[in-house]
Amino acid sequence: MTLDLDAYLDRIGWRGPLAPDLATVSGLLDRHVMTIPFENLDVLLGRPPRLDLDSLQAKLVRARRGGYCYEHATLFAAVLDRIGFTISTHSARVTLVVAKSAAPRTHMFLTVALPEGTFVLDPGFGGITPRVPVPVDGTPVDSGENQFRLVRGTDELVLEVRTPDKTVNAWVSSLARDYPVDFEMANHFTATHPSSPFTRRLMLRAFTEDGRITIANRDVTRFRGPGAETTKLADRKQLRATLAAHFGFDLDVEAIVVPDIPEWT
Repeated sequence: MTLDLDAYLDRIGWRGPLAPDLATVSGLLDRHVMTIPFENLDVLLGRPPRLDLDSLQAKLVRARRGGYCYEHATLFAAVLDRIGFTISTHSARVTLVVAKSAAPRTHMFLTVALPEGTFVLDPGFGGITPRVPVPVDGTPVDSGENQFRLVRGTDELVLEVRTPDKTVNAWVSSLARDYPVDFEMANHFTATHPSSPFTRRLMLRAFTEDGRITIANRDVTRFRGPGAETTKLADRKQLRATLAAHFGFDLDVEAIVVPDIPEWT
């Protein structure tokens, strides 16, 4: 199946130009992240995500679902390629909660080469996804309440995120180019291995006009400006209602298995 570009543009609500330039890729990235949520529900339902274009369009476009990094980045890469951008696909080690030596290459992102320079595009990085292209040259950029900067080490780039509370290193990457077969392997581990956090926890994020909402197991957190409010999910019924109210889709989650919520298994 080929990319249905019109359906994708309708999904994200883009009515702007489609020139392969910085303004267009910035607008597309913002609309993609604002409209297509981050979520790992299929993993917890025992349905490992598929990365072929047919499956991605069926899920993220026509069913108006979300997905995780491999789904977001693969679909966005296909869109940019159709428009005429020069893109590359890459892997990274996520270092938010573990050291680099303990973090496998299980994150996918893109770079795009433009006259203004090379930029990282990372539409599938969960709660702190940058809604703007991040320059590889180290220039800091603001996205919502966070600031993003790429810091160059000896042989790698580090995505540094300055939040209102702290500065964290989100991921590290050699910026070597990877290929679809590499992401198929990493996707299999991420979606099926019992040590993968995606097979153990609920992880969802949706941006809103005034902030964002995240779900981490039972915790539902609404971020508005500098403030945040957290409530607890009572059961699967409330999870389904939250998906419909804030994530833009309805899904039967009765069969969901979340090992880190023992009473739901």
